[in-house]
Amino acid sequence: MQGGGSADMTLAFELAALKRLADPEAVFADARTWSEYVGVVSDKPTYVVTNFTRKNRIRQDFFSGPRGKEESLDNVQRQFDTDRHVFVGVPDSDDPDVAESVDWEFLAVEQAAEAAEWELGDPEETRQQREGDDDRDDWP
Repeated sequence: MQGGGSADMTLAFELAALKRLADPEAVFADARTWSEYVGVVSDKPTYVVTNFTRKNRIRQDFFSGPRGKEESLDNVQRQFDTDRHVFVGVPDSDDPDVAESVDWEFLAVEQAAEAAEWELGDPEETRQQREGDDDRDDWP
């Protein structure tokens, strides 16, 4: 959304949606320029979210922890009082219903990527390309 939208916004990504983006670290950096708070919400165990965000160098303002998506979004909305609360998720899942149930705007990851000019792809492949192959000749 580069420069668009309201800066007074809380933006939450479903982990599955983040995994569809080629460079989640760049997405978070971009989103921070036009959002007040950015984080990750998922039904997956905390360690799964933490591993993904650590690998992709994502600094989040909030994450769901051991709660479900609905409870997490509700807690985030109460904790971060912004004009808008937008949940970027996967349309062929329960994400649209979850967002609606807690009065968040739902945005499909493909729509968000198109609007913000984010690249879709595999973050693991993108990270390897960025860092180069970790094959080292001096490794035992």
